[in-house]
Amino acid sequence: MPIIPREQSEPSPPESHKARRMAESFGVDAQRYEQARPGYPDALVARIVAGSPGPDVLDVGCGTGIAARQFQAAGCAVLGVEPDARMADFARSRGLRVEVAAFESWQPAGRVFDAVIAAQSWHWVDPVAGAVKAARVLRPRGRLAIFGHVYEPPPEVAEPFAAAYRRAAPDSPFNGQPARRPLDLYRAAYANFADRIRETERFNDPEQWRFDWERSYTRDQWLDLLPTTGGLTQLRPDQLAEVLDAVGGAIDSLGGRFTMNYTTLAATAVRTGTS
Repeated sequence: MPIIPREQSEPSPPESHKARRMAESFGVDAQRYEQARPGYPDALVARIVAGSPGPDVLDVGCGTGIAARQFQAAGCAVLGVEPDARMADFARSRGLRVEVAAFESWQPAGRVFDAVIAAQSWHWVDPVAGAVKAARVLRPRGRLAIFGHVYEPPPEVAEPFAAAYRRAAPDSPFNGQPARRPLDLYRAAYANFADRIRETERFNDPEQWRFDWERSYTRDQWLDLLPTTGGLTQLRPDQLAEVLDAVGGAIDSLGGRFTMNYTTLAATAVRTGTS
């Protein structure tokens, strides 16, 4: 899926929402997740806020609150919904209101919102039920915004990672995938999100947005982020060490740092109706 490093495999878009064990594994080290994971382009946050009828935001799969705090800083009142109690506790410790539930089963109790956002989390939500639920909890003209990062590590980093992962976890069902996959794969996933939104007949025609940016990583910074990604949260310590050693050596050969190219994709739509 488009929201973790692309050398790290996850289930295909139609099935990833069923992989609950992986979906709820990120709270293993919430502090590391918070420190290592990047935020979102300010232009994306501003565009969502400007395109919503008011300040009330529901953050689906809010994690430690990385996106939520950006929306708070933009003047929004944010409520998070998060299935992992460990992540929810961390987000609360940073001042965010969070209710523990999967979005599909979460009870809004009559509450409605001006925007529903999902930052690197929608692929863990049933795409049909999720879109219908979002329409139910949005005010008329409210905006649903699904977004996440596509990571583009250089081949000198991605390929040693893939080789080490195959050695460390030879039985992984994801080992047959290439080390690096094209951006078009992730754009197709967001097009699929847009199709599911369209099928509800409760939204205007969805839009797809794109933001390109880059970030430099030192060896230590990247090795801090990697254990927060999908399959690595489930490796044994010895397996994880083997992967990190290989990636660390690859970054050392590049002089101890590299530049990551990011693309942040969004599928977004405005709820129709007057009531």
